[in-house]
Amino acid sequence: MLWLLLLFVGVPALELAVLIAIGREVGLLATLGLLLASGFVGSWLARREGTRALRAYQTALAEGRAPEEGVLGGLLVFAGCCLLVAPGVITDVVGLGLLFRPTRRMAAGLVRRWLARRMASGQLHVMILGGDAPRPQHGAGTPDFIDVDPGD
Repeated sequence: MLWLLLLFVGVPALELAVLIAIGREVGLLATLGLLLASGFVGSWLARREGTRALRAYQTALAEGRAPEEGVLGGLLVFAGCCLLVAPGVITDVVGLGLLFRPTRRMAAGLVRRWLARRMASGQLHVMILGGDAPRPQHGAGTPDFIDVDPGD
């Protein structure tokens, strides 16, 4: 629950502090211009990268091979787009980072390791729906379901 407080109170407060600091240095109009410009550039990049990721995913499936970036890459592009919609410098920087392939791959590696730790500790269980999907090997009696410990 603490991370929710930090996310919904801490990040906007930090964004406001950064915007005030920038406004003091360059002025109100330049700060607003920076926000508008980052929004336009960010939305253009989001559209370009989102379309590229979708085409690469569709091409790989049409060729009968696994997509390189997979679902996680697409989710990170979506997260980057969402962050670009939020006004602020910090969210724009993080959002832009998720749109560029090298930093997105680094973020995907971090997310994969985080998920692996949660699965290994038993805090996250995965359920695969559908009869044709390959199932991961579990220990005897381990249920196949997604369950996240609400205490985290």
